[in-house]
Amino acid sequence: MRTLLLSLVLSPLVLAAQTPAKAELKPAMAKPAPAAKPHGGADLIKWLTIEEAQAQAKKAPKPLMVDVYTSWCGPCKMLDANTFHDPRLAEYVNKNFYPVKFNAESGTAVTFKGQKLANPDFDPNRVGGRNGTHQLTYMIANVQGGIAYPTVVYLDSDMNVLAPVQGYLTPDQMEPILHYFGGAHYKAKDYQTFMTDFKAKWGPQ
Repeated sequence: MRTLLLSLVLSPLVLAAQTPAKAELKPAMAKPAPAAKPHGGADLIKWLTIEEAQAQAKKAPKPLMVDVYTSWCGPCKMLDANTFHDPRLAEYVNKNFYPVKFNAESGTAVTFKGQKLANPDFDPNRVGGRNGTHQLTYMIANVQGGIAYPTVVYLDSDMNVLAPVQGYLTPDQMEPILHYFGGAHYKAKDYQTFMTDFKAKWGPQ
């Protein structure tokens, strides 16, 4: 399923992490993203922790959508302000996914698939800047050995990674990806086949 990434990565707005592997996927075509819009009030997406999402997926199976971000990543902030605060996208995500927002450089240990994962290179004196990379980030968000931000990771209800998608995407760019995984189309057809029949409903705002 990870080979799907070649067709899913649409945007050049990614920031590489400080990891040994620097492999990045480059899009064939991309357009500049707009500047992030400031937002106020509560998040439209009902974000969960990774532990909460796993518990809920056991009771009522749905895929997970994990926003892997860092505090210093500009495109991550754009994704949050411009894309995750789109009412159409938020409504679809809340209905069809368990959404998780995960700080890729957090110093807090988490439990994933029964395994405790931590960030052994976390430095509390570097909070707010580049820091060590969490073990969960390496486990779910690497693309051909490289880590970049933002990465939105799609997992099935058994916590198997379906695809990590790197880069800033607008709501209309993310729409088919969300429908592909949220509608379980990935179980029956590849992404290219799905796109031949997909009819977009979200235009640029």
